[in-house]
Amino acid sequence: MISSDRLYGMLLKEYGIPPWWSDDPFTVIFQAVLVQNTAWRNVVKTTEAIGKIPSPESIIAMVQEDLEDMIRPCGFFHSKAGAIKALAAWWMEHRYPECISDSELRSSLLAIRGVGEETADVILLYAFRRPVSVVEAYTKRLLSRLGYQFRSDDGIRRYISSGLSADALDYGRFHWLVLQHCITVCRKKPECSSCVLLGVCHHGREVLPK
Repeated sequence: MISSDRLYGMLLKEYGIPPWWSDDPFTVIFQAVLVQNTAWRNVVKTTEAIGKIPSPESIIAMVQEDLEDMIRPCGFFHSKAGAIKALAAWWMEHRYPECISDSELRSSLLAIRGVGEETADVILLYAFRRPVSVVEAYTKRLLSRLGYQFRSDDGIRRYISSGLSADALDYGRFHWLVLQHCITVCRKKPECSSCVLLGVCHHGREVLPK
């Protein structure tokens, strides 16, 4: 089966270098909560309507109901507003985390209500540029179709890290390329005939006529 470095190379060749999520760490944090259980287009729509992401200080001072109205198009606005306010306070404490390990940062994020493993890892990777693997539904779908049967998310993380450098930039690009591929080609109903990975994909070889 295909290694993570080869998978990364094939996707990179097909789609080119993807953009970084955002150069503003708190924008990453804000949008990482918004995108939970909703489509990215709703996050873009909401962000464009806001115009400028509020600062952590202004979110802390904001009445929660006003924040809920602001993010309503992304759904689950009550719980997401609570998580954003908690993360704003967390950010004020951890905005310079150079001396804090990845595991300590991750644990402190997971202690916040409304922050799960995927959101915590997105923040670690894109906001703090820590070399961590983001494991979400798209990653699991793609690797399953390629023929892998991982027993846990940790197994997927080990697979990804086995072929990538220790540079957070590669982890971010790998994650973004997997998202792009799964949104455009390897969808719930995949377009296997046009897939750049067809030659190495177990699922594609099974479903397409010989």
